[in-house]
Amino acid sequence: MYTQRKTSLPFEIQAELALIRPSIHARRANIVVKFQDLYGFTVEGNVDDVNILNDVREKMREQGKVWWAMEASKGANWYLQTYASSVALTSSLRFSVLVNAMTLKKLIRKGIPPVLRPKVWFSLSGAAKKKSTVPDSYYDDLTSAVQDRVTPATKQIDHDLPRTFPGHPWLDTPEGHAAVRRVLVGYSFRDSDVGYCQGLNYVAALLLLVMKTEEEAFWMLAVLLEDVLVNDCYTDNLSGCHVEQRVFQDLLTQKCPRLSAHLEALGFDVSLVATEWFLCLFSKSLPSETTMRVWDVLFYEGAKILFNVALAIFKLKEEELLMTHHVGDAIKIIQNTTHHLFDPDDLLTVAFDKISFMTTNLSKQRKKQETAVMAELDQRLRRLNTSKLSVIS
Repeated sequence: MYTQRKTSLPFEIQAELALIRPSIHARRANIVVKFQDLYGFTVEGNVDDVNILNDVREKMREQGKVWWAMEASKGANWYLQTYASSVALTSSLRFSVLVNAMTLKKLIRKGIPPVLRPKVWFSLSGAAKKKSTVPDSYYDDLTSAVQDRVTPATKQIDHDLPRTFPGHPWLDTPEGHAAVRRVLVGYSFRDSDVGYCQGLNYVAALLLLVMKTEEEAFWMLAVLLEDVLVNDCYTDNLSGCHVEQRVFQDLLTQKCPRLSAHLEALGFDVSLVATEWFLCLFSKSLPSETTMRVWDVLFYEGAKILFNVALAIFKLKEEELLMTHHVGDAIKIIQNTTHHLFDPDDLLTVAFDKISFMTTNLSKQRKKQETAVMAELDQRLRRLNTSKLSVIS
């Protein structure tokens, strides 16, 4: 039985970001090469993709120097003081606090260095505060108490474990499966309304790769589901996810009216691609280092960033999508685009600089769509119950 849940997990992020060097033959022939990314995933790409990843790693090194300089001048946990001050003084921000808050936001949008990511996420997301409200033994007590319990949630988790990033050098091992299972089963008993929903396995797996301990990964999942994302995204009827997709469709119509009209004429529904995006938080769609950059902002700025990123993907390929004649062609373009977004800045520059909307408007749109979604789900349930009664009679 695995008991040392507060010790470091066996998968370690390399402190030094080594450059990827394909063979001379591969460079000359421009053939597809395979290599491991920073988080251990096998990536397939050509030499151009390798060059992009090397550039990204160089930018990450430079960004790391900025963070180290901030720590040297302001202290190791300067961002905690900045965050606390900005939260406490929202009504009357001092200029110095405002400047520090803007600096922190800018730095996070440019990427948190991988070695700092665990403690920055844990602190700024609210996970540390949430953990502090319960006894230190909470996670160990919870996982020990439920380890032999069998529920529909645990059965589904066991079914999904082998399909969670197959081939990964740690996640796809008995030890990796056990760690993911403990986190997911533990949370399914913490919040029985959510229990377990497919998609959370990918989220929990990536959290385990980033965070230093299994327990921290559990609390990151908790703060994500309880505070960061909108309610009911992962409940049985996925009502929250349906609401987010309706809102996304509205935003796409506002920001890319020509593209939205074209896709509608094709019979393309955004749920064909966006369901996975919103349930897995892009963890199955984007390269891992790009996903982490999205999550950097998600844990600091909130769920609105998911709309920015989703819109940016469509915006990046707007002209190409306008040339499509079939739904399948549009899906292929989008999936190919997401799988090869190795440079996070290509995506996030569009997401932040070309896509903007008011958070207040977002709240209004959610309320509007929530009413429509709940009415539709209720009607669907009534039809289902009527059909069951007809069969019985």
